[in-house]
Formats: sequence, structure tokens, C-alpha cells
Amino acid sequence: MNNENIESKPEEDVRLDKLSALKEKGINPYPSHSERTHTILDVVNSFEALEKEEIEITIVGRIRSIRAHGGSTFAHVEDGGGRIQIYLKQDDLKNAYDEFDRFFDVADFIQVSGTPFTTKRGEPSLRVTRFSLLSKALLPLPDKHHGLKDEEDRFRKRYLDILTNPETKELFVRKARFWNATRSFLADKGFLEVETPVLETTPGGADARPFITHHNALDIDVYLRISMGELWQKRLMVAGYEKTFEIGRMFRNEGMSPEHLQDYTQMEFYWAYADWNDGMKLVEELIKYVAMETFGTLVFKIKGHDVDLSKPWEKYDYREEILNRTGIDIDSASLDDIKNKLRKLKIESEDTDNLPRAIDTLWKYCRKQISGPGYLIYPPKSVSPLAKESKERPGYVERYQLILAGSEVCNGYSELNDPIDQEERFKVQQALRDAGDDEAQMHDYDFVEALKHGMPPTTGLGFSERLFAFFADKPVRETQIFPLMRPKQQT
Repeated sequence: MNNENIESKPEEDVRLDKLSALKEKGINPYPSHSERTHTILDVVNSFEALEKEEIEITIVGRIRSIRAHGGSTFAHVEDGGGRIQIYLKQDDLKNAYDEFDRFFDVADFIQVSGTPFTTKRGEPSLRVTRFSLLSKALLPLPDKHHGLKDEEDRFRKRYLDILTNPETKELFVRKARFWNATRSFLADKGFLEVETPVLETTPGGADARPFITHHNALDIDVYLRISMGELWQKRLMVAGYEKTFEIGRMFRNEGMSPEHLQDYTQMEFYWAYADWNDGMKLVEELIKYVAMETFGTLVFKIKGHDVDLSKPWEKYDYREEILNRTGIDIDSASLDDIKNKLRKLKIESEDTDNLPRAIDTLWKYCRKQISGPGYLIYPPKSVSPLAKESKERPGYVERYQLILAGSEVCNGYSELNDPIDQEERFKVQQALRDAGDDEAQMHDYDFVEALKHGMPPTTGLGFSERLFAFFADKPVRETQIFPLMRPKQQT
């Protein structure tokens, strides 16, 4: 193979030539089996003992660097848990050494057998006695000094971002820890993990615009769920379960922002014979536990806010916060009053066509000024169609939302279990929907029928992966392992 021709060719073409040459020699460049005896982490953790034993061990992994010096070559091999240097000497390997020099590149997967030894510079290494190819890489890795800088490239080629950026790799290890901690906490508290439908004929459990798809076998349009089975889990309360939870994927056909995505992971739990006060106590315990298990701290810097979860969690009254911060009393203000105030505050929003949406837009302005941690309490009944009305505060509901860094990161309440009240609220929501509010909830007749069979007093709560993004102080899209991207135009 002519070196001049190799150097003038694009990298992929050079590697394709090597692939062809390997096949001509009868070498399978993509075998299905490896013979690993030790992970690299095993070797690193037990290196002194292995070096003394002078036994041959076999590792596998990806070549991350190659440095040739005359008749010897140093390379680094990396598997999922660690990295180690390997040393190939021409006198030891004879013709095989030339094969490594000719056919192997950075990014290839390799199987290496050898004996552990320490170099003159003190680096733990493996002196290679034999090696074989496990997978030939046809494209090089990004430059190790510059990596992937373009955000679109990082998201589109997340596998390379994870491979070349230890911080990104650790982010998703932590995210798995976040959900594992959530699951183990609830399981330890006696909650049963359940699975509810992703496809629904009537989407419910949230004010959100659903995705619509067609079910060919039934020849009907169905919706991707917009909550983590809220109305289904409440049916399970009717069925006699007392504690349930679900962690899964849900979908909302809405706008994108640093805090919002269209498909994401959410957790929701439901707890019979408990109310919103019980829920608030449990959620504080849950979130502190998850934060410590995931990040090892209760103190965070989030979007410029200092948040200390170990401090007493405050309570923010919905009506009082709006009144104190804007001068608007939502008990008496008209839609025009609120629209005028929004204009004065230079708040632009499309969600002001009806009074409940306008009030909620005004609240979101106020919310941005609160660092937390604390619970928003007593929102109006008009913006909470599934929560139980408060006896102490008619027109308001027993609902709470955790506020961190100016945003709501979880939502819970005493669940409405009066079927007549629920049906009336669904009718109001359906009227808003018919008037053009496509985020208003649909009338779920089957759920009302379930409530008529009797549901015990119940509290429920949900939080999504946005809570993890807040703790990591990153836009939520950054914390999705494979965020949705527009298809790349093929040239």
C-alpha cells in the first residue's frame, strides 16, 4: 500500500482500503465474540497484584491514541469503565507488529492479551503478547483537544459527545441515578410501580396540546399521553390499590424552550387516604433524598438563583403573590384588567384569550422572582380542573407546586373524587376547548364513570426530568441523551 496515496486520500477512504485488505487476508473485521478476562477497571484496581503474578490477561476496548517509536508502539485502550496503556514491541510480536502498524487506527475496537508491567515513567501498562481486531472504525473521532463544539453536532452525534466529553458521560450516569433514587424511595415507601397506556382515546391529566396518530388496526385516531397516567392511576385507586407510581415517557405537542420539551420522562405517584399536606411532606423528603443520592448535596446554583433545599420550605399563596407583586386582585379583576396589566409589564403571550389563561400568565411573571425552595399553594379552581376545592378557601384548590429558581418543577394536589363536581369541571374545560383553547382538557366520560364507583381521598404528584436539569443547572434539552432534531439534509 503506497503511503503517499494513503495520505492524499480522505480518512474514510483510507480506512475502507484497510478494511478491504483485512478481508483479503481472511481476517474478519467484525467478529461476534471476544475473550475478555478482565475489565480495565479490574486491572487498574488490582494492578500491583496482577503485575507480581506475571499472568497473561485479556482486555478489550477502543483505541484512543497511538504513538509509534521505531520498533515499539504505545497506545491507550478504553472500555466502559477505564483506560490503560498498552505496549507493543516488534521483537515480541514479529509480523503481527507490522499488521498493527498497517491496519489499526485510533477508534478501532481491539482485543489485547499481555502481562501487566510498569513503564520507566511509572505508568501502569500491558505488554502485548497478542491482539485481534474486534471492530474496524471507518470514521475518525473528533480532535481530542477541540472535540465537538457546535451544539447541533453535539446533540445530533451525542454518541461522540459522550465518548469525547467526560462531563457529558457523567451527566447521563447521574441522570440514571436520579431516576433510580426516585424509584427506590417510592418502592421503599410501599408504592407499587405500574404501567398505564401511552395511547389514549381521550388524553387527560394536564392542560396540554396532544400529539395525534392513527391506530390502523382499530381505524381510529388516538393521542399520545400528556400525563403519566393520572386518570388511569386514579382508576387504580378505585380498584383498591392504595399507593401507585409510574416513571415513563410522555408527550406534549407544544413549543420548545430551555425548560420545555415535547417528549420527556415523568414520574407521578398517587396515594390513597392522604391529602395535599401529606403529599407536601413526602415530596420534600423524596426530593431531598434524590438530590443527595444524585448530586451529594442539597445546595444548588440554578439559573443564577441560590437554592438550599436544607432550608425550611416556604409557602407562597397564589392570590397574595399576584396581589403583592402586581397590584391585581384575581378575585375581582376582569379579563381586560389583567390584559392591561400584562401590557404594562411588557409581557407578551398568546395564552390570554380567557380569564383562567390570563391569570396564569400573570402568575408566571410573579413566579420568576421567587428562588425557593417553597410550595405555591391555593391556585384558583379555574386553572385546576382535577384538584379538590378547599373548604377554607372556596374558589381555590388544595394544590401545591414546588418553586425552584423561578419555575414550577412539580405539581401535586388533593385529587378531586366527587364525580358530579368532576363532570361539571370537565364541561367547563370542554367549553373552553370548543371555543379554541386546544390546551383545555377534554371531557373524559369513562373516568367520571369510574369515579361514580367511588374513589377514596387521594393525593398525587408529578415531576419530570426538568427537575434533574434544574439540579444540573443546564437547559433540559442538554440533559436529554438523544434530543429530537430535524432530519439532516443529505447531500
